[in-house]
Amino acid sequence: MPLYEHVMIARQDLSNTQAEGLIEHFSSVLSDNGGKVVENEYWGVKTMAYKINKNRKGHYAFLRTDAPASAVQEMERLMRLHDDVMRVLTIKVDDHEEGPSVQMQKRDERDTRRERR
Repeated sequence: MPLYEHVMIARQDLSNTQAEGLIEHFSSVLSDNGGKVVENEYWGVKTMAYKINKNRKGHYAFLRTDAPASAVQEMERLMRLHDDVMRVLTIKVDDHEEGPSVQMQKRDERDTRRERR
């Protein structure tokens, strides 16, 4: 099956548990249609470069999936219809990189810098 990476931005006024619940909801949609989520990461609330629907910040989430194209299309369709989801980006990749994403690596570097002080 093809491999995909998805980044989703949800509204800023959601709680962390609600944002993580969205990840679980869309993961179950994908698995119901014959795909599977290899890994998911919740990146937290981040400031965006420009306003989207009058929001300056958003909850970012990252999914690595192994799913047929029809399952990905259905998940994207439901994401675009969902009121809490502002933006979705899906990229087809040849293989998934091992370890955490670049965003999570930056967070780990910041934590080690704090310990040195």
